[in-house]
Amino acid sequence: MAESIHDVQHRISSTKATRQITAAMHMVSTAKLNKIQKHTAGYQEYVSKIKSVVMRLSQSQLFDNSSNKLQADRPVKKTAYLVITSDRGMVGSYNSSVLREANEFIDKQTPNPDDYMILAVGGTGADFYKNRGINVAYEYRGVSDVPEFNEVREIVKTVTTMFDNEIFDELYVCYNHFVNRITSSFRGEKTLPVDRETLAGEAVSETPTSNLANDYETEPSAQEVLDSILPQYAESLVYGAILDAKTAEHASSSNAMQSATDNADDLISDLQLHYNRARQAAITTEITEITGGQEALKN
Repeated sequence: MAESIHDVQHRISSTKATRQITAAMHMVSTAKLNKIQKHTAGYQEYVSKIKSVVMRLSQSQLFDNSSNKLQADRPVKKTAYLVITSDRGMVGSYNSSVLREANEFIDKQTPNPDDYMILAVGGTGADFYKNRGINVAYEYRGVSDVPEFNEVREIVKTVTTMFDNEIFDELYVCYNHFVNRITSSFRGEKTLPVDRETLAGEAVSETPTSNLANDYETEPSAQEVLDSILPQYAESLVYGAILDAKTAEHASSSNAMQSATDNADDLISDLQLHYNRARQAAITTEITEITGGQEALKN
């Protein structure tokens, strides 16, 4: 019985140590979540404005007469899917949810594996597709907890160059959208080419298209305006998706660590009850043995 009590004590100590780790990780994840939410709030204003400008331009003849490479309208021979996951574990069901939903989305959009490629942001997604023999044409690991815009420039430059070189003909971005601290939802958004079909899914509510004019005066020229604004638009979509995905990742990590901490508390409580019962049983046995010894001496 003494050995059993010792084992229970060891399990209680181990669980308490684990609880300290999960509680600390919960605090860290919550701090990261708060930080990225503040960072994202300021960026949303920029995104809203640039989307509004592009939406207005899409209603004009400038858009139709443009020769910008990001608007290239060609037959779709190869589709690329930019799948955003995390680089690490201990984020609850975040990665499994993204990959499951992304696979369903890809199967629906492009059933033949030979007709698509994966562009992976995050080590979990890259490893997942590589292990299954799926073509991972590009991968980016080590995205910061609160990614800065300059980090995304490398990703966007690579993606747009691949599109310009006709390595793929259209691009979808797949990620988990942050709804609130408890909930996230999958999104699969078409990003390239930048055409009216793509922009229809990115419509800005505060931009009433019915009131838009069809003609604009441009300086220095219509083509130069679009050559400047469309890359910024593509950057904003990819950067916004990565920020959104990172926010959902931190929320999932915070929830997972909170659940682990709560489970540890429950387990410690159960083990403590088991320990007290075992200790009481050991004491009762000792008293019985002493009493029995005393009675034996009397006889």
